[in-house]
Amino acid sequence: MTRRIAWLVAATTSAVVVAFVVPLCFLVANIASDRATTRAREQAQSVARLVATLADPATLERTVADVSAQGPRVVVVEPDGALVGESSLAPGTTLASVERARQQKAAFTVARDGGLDALAPVATAGGLDVVVASVTGDELRAGVSEAWLTIGALGVALVALSVAAAWNLGRRVSVPVVEVAEVAHRLREGDASARAVPGGPPETAELGRALNALADRIHDLVDAEREVVADLGHRLRTPVTALRLDTDLVSDPEVAERLREHVAHLQRSIDDVVREARRSVTTELDARTSPHPVVAARVAFWEPLAEDQDRRLELVGTSSAPPVRMADADLAELVDTLLDNVFAHTPEGSDVRVSVTREGADRVVVTVEDAGPGMPLPWRGRGHSEGGSTGLGLAIVHRLAEQAGGAVDLGRSALGGLRVTVALPTAERA
Repeated sequence: MTRRIAWLVAATTSAVVVAFVVPLCFLVANIASDRATTRAREQAQSVARLVATLADPATLERTVADVSAQGPRVVVVEPDGALVGESSLAPGTTLASVERARQQKAAFTVARDGGLDALAPVATAGGLDVVVASVTGDELRAGVSEAWLTIGALGVALVALSVAAAWNLGRRVSVPVVEVAEVAHRLREGDASARAVPGGPPETAELGRALNALADRIHDLVDAEREVVADLGHRLRTPVTALRLDTDLVSDPEVAERLREHVAHLQRSIDDVVREARRSVTTELDARTSPHPVVAARVAFWEPLAEDQDRRLELVGTSSAPPVRMADADLAELVDTLLDNVFAHTPEGSDVRVSVTREGADRVVVTVEDAGPGMPLPWRGRGHSEGGSTGLGLAIVHRLAEQAGGAVDLGRSALGGLRVTVALPTAERA
């Protein structure tokens, strides 16, 4: 915005300056020419009065020479063509102009190559003399170049001052807007404490106050939602516990086992909802995590359950993967969510493989594969699941990965089941 305002003012001011400078330059040139022409005319008239009063040729010669030395060059042309004051006429001066002055018996100026002549006829005892005062082209343009440079410098200074003023005005308008935008980005990235400092023009200050009010309102709504969901989860735990106890009273073992599975699945879903509601927005914007130790720790945590269910849980990949832009707790939650989905939605005995590999110079890939039935249809977002679950697990994985600038890909595993690939940017790239 600042640059655009400056360019607009520069263009407008330049147009105005040019509109005034060009005519002013022509005016200066005309004034200089008129000044030189007036001097030549006055010189010719002055010498004509001397010619009319001085009868001594020698005195006239000296007087004309002295006058020529002090101003424009002056030559007196006598009726017989003799010259007084100079040995020759100025270059470009024609005898036709002299004869015209004698015939018209009137003073006038005439342009010639390289300058201008002012002619004044004067009657003497010997006839009609003609006084010719000549100025050169340099005298006609005397001081014009300096005046043009001064005018041009003033015009440039005026444009520069206008641009400086416009730049200052643009910064007064744009800097508060940029600061408000930075606060908005911080809010988007999870900094719930970010608030704008209202400043600048009244409209920008009002925008900052509105953004602060919006942030406060969002914070209140999120807190209220978390409390409501958490309370709902706690309220549901009691009837779920009662259902689990009631399943022990069912005499049919097959029906009892099926009911226990449903109750366990319901309990896990409720826990996921509560954990998701309680989870605070990530505020560590510059988090760095070495992925392999975190993934290895989570795999070790799940190994006892894998042994109980006769699963082979293995970790493959290199331990030299670079740090990723994600907090330790977020990466641990991501791996736990994926492994929990595998243990919850695949038959016992299905193998699981977790890998951490480096892909290119700027990505680390965490992959969880299983030998279960897989997903018959593509996952379509939060709440979608082909296995009868809430679909919240994959939604959590997507959100954690996208918050870190990564992406999630679902595909077919080499083990025969689902393969979930999470690509995370390295901390150096971020």
